[in-house]
Amino acid sequence: MLKAPESLAAPAAATKPYSATHHGKSFDDPYFWLKDPGYPEVKDEEILGYLKEENAYFEQVMEPEKALTDKLFEEIKGRIKEDDVGVPWQEGKYDYRWAFAEGTQYRIWYYRPRTENPFEGEGWQVLLDENAEAEGKEFYKLGSLAVSPDGKYLAYSADDNGSERFTAKVRNLETGEDLGDSIEETSGEIVWDSASTSFAYVKVSAEWRPYLVNRHTLGAAEDQKIFEEENTSFFVHIRATSSDQYLIIRSADHVTAENHMVPLDDLSKVPECFAARRDGHDYYVDHGGQALYVRSNKGHRNFCVYEVQAGGISEDHWIPVIEGSDTRYLHGMQVFDGFLALQDRLDGLDQIYIWRGGKGSYVEFPEPVYEVGLGGNAEAAQKFVRLAYSSMTTPPTVYDWDIETGALTVRKEQEIPSGYTKENYASERKMITARDGTQIPVSIVYHKDWKKGSGAPLHLYGYGAYGLGMSPSFSSARLSLLDRGFAYAIAHIRGGDELGYGWYEAGKLERRTNTFNDFVDVARALTDEGYCAEGGISISGGSAGGELMGAVVNQAPELFAGCVMHVPFVDVLNTMLDADLPLTPIEWPEWGNPIESAEAYDTIADYCPYSNVEAKDYPPMMVTGGLNDPRVTYWEPAKWTAKMRATKTDDNLLVMKINMGAGHGGKSGRFERLWEVAEEYTFVLKAFGLNKEK
Repeated sequence: MLKAPESLAAPAAATKPYSATHHGKSFDDPYFWLKDPGYPEVKDEEILGYLKEENAYFEQVMEPEKALTDKLFEEIKGRIKEDDVGVPWQEGKYDYRWAFAEGTQYRIWYYRPRTENPFEGEGWQVLLDENAEAEGKEFYKLGSLAVSPDGKYLAYSADDNGSERFTAKVRNLETGEDLGDSIEETSGEIVWDSASTSFAYVKVSAEWRPYLVNRHTLGAAEDQKIFEEENTSFFVHIRATSSDQYLIIRSADHVTAENHMVPLDDLSKVPECFAARRDGHDYYVDHGGQALYVRSNKGHRNFCVYEVQAGGISEDHWIPVIEGSDTRYLHGMQVFDGFLALQDRLDGLDQIYIWRGGKGSYVEFPEPVYEVGLGGNAEAAQKFVRLAYSSMTTPPTVYDWDIETGALTVRKEQEIPSGYTKENYASERKMITARDGTQIPVSIVYHKDWKKGSGAPLHLYGYGAYGLGMSPSFSSARLSLLDRGFAYAIAHIRGGDELGYGWYEAGKLERRTNTFNDFVDVARALTDEGYCAEGGISISGGSAGGELMGAVVNQAPELFAGCVMHVPFVDVLNTMLDADLPLTPIEWPEWGNPIESAEAYDTIADYCPYSNVEAKDYPPMMVTGGLNDPRVTYWEPAKWTAKMRATKTDDNLLVMKINMGAGHGGKSGRFERLWEVAEEYTFVLKAFGLNKEK
């Protein structure tokens, strides 16, 4: 096991009395004080001092491995085409594309007057240079980039500290100057009206809840309210339909939705509701120029598709056109002018289903196991569907599928400048039996020289929450592990939606522990079947996947040689008991409401990683967080680290890195993100004693 260096003293957070009682049960939390009462502003000097101590300790521990981290960084960076160019697209009056200049952290966006063929010719002009916008900022994330229908204005939004609070601005494309219009505290979403005189946006509350849709008229001092969501458990998002004829306002938690529609040629109209919210009814709406369609789970939990007939938009005007089933999961949809494209999943395998003229067919792909989804399809009238494709051995590929001929055209495959030979790697998909008899899919990739039973290390990744399935996708960074003899596996555990909506339901609320058990059972089975030696698995996960990491090291620490926890949601009980946090009310359908329900309280208390840290040996751990993270607040990784360090009985390495100027996704620049991957891989290699390379 990777030991903490004896020459360095690890930080020790102070303990302060705190206790709480709910449903007649009490718990103590001596690290509760690490939550700054002034959050989202963090000014408490003692808290900041502790976080800085942990960061300094992290740097001291990692300093002797800097040569390895540098080497890994250069390897990973060498697989990234520095002067990369995106696939062009057409929308309205212009052609668009993005590109990276060599050595830059951020994209440059280009446009030009619309041509007959966006893939040929010159004349590109800079629309927005993210590098210029990010100059002097520790963090920069572009939200929306929306050109007005008349082509005269660019409305854009950006977050410059990782808090996911975006400021929206407007630029005159003829002069290149920003107008005086500047709107702070938005979600980042922007939708123009048809006349190019105003746009809709979403305000976020002081607690970071997107709740208010406003209309901003260019040059106006005051904005007009379009829609306000008063239920604190619902978040509001907006988008234009594929036809650009309507504004869709979606108000939802994780399982229940309500959609309103406003014509974009008159944003002053009262929003019209499709179906009033009722518990468990989730649905999505789109319009492609000829008709409205709804993807809804009211007829089957794996969703059906309905066409909205003339005369109204309420549910009595919905006519079913595509049925769901237990083996078919309709998890995405876009409506074009004359046909539908659906993200489908049959028995866990991604598919694209085209429905046209009352008939449907599947797009055929060249590999048996892959991931595919709808790409950037900007116009409903286009005669192709842009698709995003990859597999565990095929780099990300952009396809255009022709609606008339059925031909797949490769528009771009990710180039790996340092070289990549697909035939040097192999992947497999296997089913592993969990303790309750459920079959858990696992995707595995390795170098062709890897051999089962050789005792080579294995890295196992998982997420398992919110119905977000982890598809068997490609990673160029991952090659640095595969080329060093690792096998890499993804456990498609319950809580995701890999096998349909029921797969998600089987890993939430009172069945949440299925997710953790699945991961542990996969790890044990892979060990028993010779994919690694006993205790020869490193693991990683982020956010809810970080919660997974905390739960599995509590349950079976002996299985793992090292654990990386990114922005880990480990303090589930305290967070779900705090209704003032922005994400808590919307999260209750996922985890349960321990304030109102004693049963939910007991369930969460039984598995909450932070609550269940014990005095026993744990594997080496690397923990990350972001000071400005509104999703998993900084004190969750901080409290976990503090309690773990004070409680565990081993002397294995435990380090934590808090990004003091970033949020949930870590650093924003592309090379900065790669450096953080290199740090993670350095830790993983150290855990196996493979950090002494020649």
